[in-house]
Amino acid sequence: MAKPTFDTTTAHRWFAAELNNRLWAALEAGHWSADEAEQNIHAAHASCYHWLQVGTISHHARAECLVANVYAAAGYGESALRHALRCQQLIEDSPYAFEDWDFAFAYDALARAYTLTGDAGEADHYFQQAQAAGEAIVGEEEKELFQRWFAVRRK
Repeated sequence: MAKPTFDTTTAHRWFAAELNNRLWAALEAGHWSADEAEQNIHAAHASCYHWLQVGTISHHARAECLVANVYAAAGYGESALRHALRCQQLIEDSPYAFEDWDFAFAYDALARAYTLTGDAGEADHYFQQAQAAGEAIVGEEEKELFQRWFAVRRK
């Protein structure tokens, strides 16, 4: 295989961040066609792959959270749950590697996934956990971002 003419670490970081940002914007916009949903699922996995190449455990967990949210938005509950649980496991394994807002988003991803799988009890439990974790976020910008996401997606 030929040696690339670019710095692969920089490329991985760029694609991971670029896809992450594009997908969160798509999630906030909502209402995807079937083709857009399929593209977004592939892009979410690509972002996760690139973070696995150059990121930390927090990047990995955040990428799993993104993948879970993309699957949830596309209506695939079982896949959303698989990735939300993976995100939660990464956080539980190394809680000190994460910011306060990571917990809120992880609980929210679990709530959405459980909603889609029809487990109303678990969904309600994690929505309550997400709400409590969201209220505990210290940074005003991060708190506002989470609260806006949480409010829009709860409707």
